[in-house]
Amino acid sequence: MQKALFDLDSTMPPLAEKMRPKTFEEFVGQEHLVGPGKFITETLRAPVIPSLILWGPPGSGKTTLAHLLGNQKNHRFMFLSAVTSGIKEVKEIITQAEEELRMFGKKTLLFIDEIHRFNKAQQDAFLPFIEKGIIILIGATTENPSFEIIPPLLSRCKVLVLKKLDKEDLEKIVKRALENSFFIEQDALKVVLESCDGDARRMLNTLETAVSFTNKTIRLSHIETALQKKALVYDKSGEEHYNLISAFIKSMRDSDPDAAIYYLARMLEAGEEPLFLARRMVIFASEDVGNADPQAVQVAVSCMQSFDFVGMPEGWIPLAQCATYLASAPKSNSSYLAYLKAKEDVEKYGALPTPLHLRNAPTALMKNLGYGKEYLYAHDHKDHIVIQEHLPEKIRDKKYYIPSENGYERRISEWLTQVQNKKK
Repeated sequence: MQKALFDLDSTMPPLAEKMRPKTFEEFVGQEHLVGPGKFITETLRAPVIPSLILWGPPGSGKTTLAHLLGNQKNHRFMFLSAVTSGIKEVKEIITQAEEELRMFGKKTLLFIDEIHRFNKAQQDAFLPFIEKGIIILIGATTENPSFEIIPPLLSRCKVLVLKKLDKEDLEKIVKRALENSFFIEQDALKVVLESCDGDARRMLNTLETAVSFTNKTIRLSHIETALQKKALVYDKSGEEHYNLISAFIKSMRDSDPDAAIYYLARMLEAGEEPLFLARRMVIFASEDVGNADPQAVQVAVSCMQSFDFVGMPEGWIPLAQCATYLASAPKSNSSYLAYLKAKEDVEKYGALPTPLHLRNAPTALMKNLGYGKEYLYAHDHKDHIVIQEHLPEKIRDKKYYIPSENGYERRISEWLTQVQNKKK
């Protein structure tokens, strides 16, 4: 039975379609929705399925969930793709749904793939029929429903967020597809899992192509041929991971945007977690650019948020912008070094007493003890500069932050020199 999954007859449906689960017991992933006490499982116990918007990345199981819901409730299941269908097809299905309900008392579950492709008028057309209970609408989308689905339709649907399948989920699907049929070598399996970016459909399509090159054992060379791409040597938990991230950071630190973008591409194309790279750039922006360009950390945080919003495959674009910006920015680690020097004194001297005039005095007792006494409020003085001590007595002359002469930090240095001169 399993071998038939890989029948290469061109008239047969693709492997991804043949592998589609027939029951919820076969469904893999989305444990936050499917399982004891979870929304979809509990929904099946209810007399009526609510209209739903399934929002998630490609190959995460949106279409399969819609099929399973329709089959479990014995609804008449109808499928439309918003890419190839228009208002004419919608009206025809609505007419059929009304007839089915009138004649047989059977509801129609209408599944619309890529529902965000329908314009406002097309989405409006569903509203009265959802309201009357003639159809149960399940829309699938890879785009944020808040922006792509009209509010009246959103208010009539429950939005379920599907997650990208993790490698454990994908490996279960591979093993089920290959069971009693083919053997896949470990390095080939690793590349299959990493190359599909959580998309089960893409993974199964790659496998289906790869098996046409072998009789029994799927090797790395078969996967590379199927992908039309050579697998890069990279172990995300091994030495090469540390080698490449080190080269990436040092290239940015040495203001070499060409090397930085090369190592970024090496890691992304080999399957490195993009948000890991984004986080490293946020750290770099403060540690190595610092106040030489205070905007750098804003760029890095915006990059991380942009990737989180956009995702792959386009997510490399903000990552590339950020890497080249940071590599090209003036550099200073003065704030980083200042903290390390202050930390050293904290460890050396322990909890030194805070000067009394800097302490808060919310009670009469504290005021009587001298808390806040003779504190000078900077904004009441010329140039907002006052002469008073802030460090504990034991380290009163310490200098931790020494601005560099690079970028914006030169201006900081000039201002602090001006402040010091007025205090003399």
